Amino acid sequence: MATILLVIHLMIAVTLVATILLQRSEGGALGIGGGGGGLVSNRAAGNALTRSSGILAAMFFMTSIGLTLLAREDSRNQSILDAEPAAVTAPAVPGDADATPVPVAEEPASDELLVPRAE
Repeated sequence: MATILLVIHLMIAVTLVATILLQRSEGGALGIGGGGGGLVSNRAAGNALTRSSGILAAMFFMTSIGLTLLAREDSRNQSILDAEPAAVTAPAVPGDADATPVPVAEEPASDELLVPRAE
């Protein structure tokens, strides 16, 4: 589910960037200016791009929230404290192909070193 939502999220993001880059700069006039607005004029095309970028932005936020909720649900099932420690093993001696790794003890009972057994 998360993979599908992530792919949709990425497609929306790329489309949103392209839509924003296609928009014409107004020059900072805050919409003040002349010109009639017909159906096929630049103003109508600008309105369509503005509307579509707003819709894409809303979809982007919704997929972002959805991905956040999915990630939160996945992390709720895991805890660092519940994990079991991994077994630590000593590396094999170089040149000894038949040696198997020997588990390393936390604190050796005596002063002797742990080495692979020669069989």
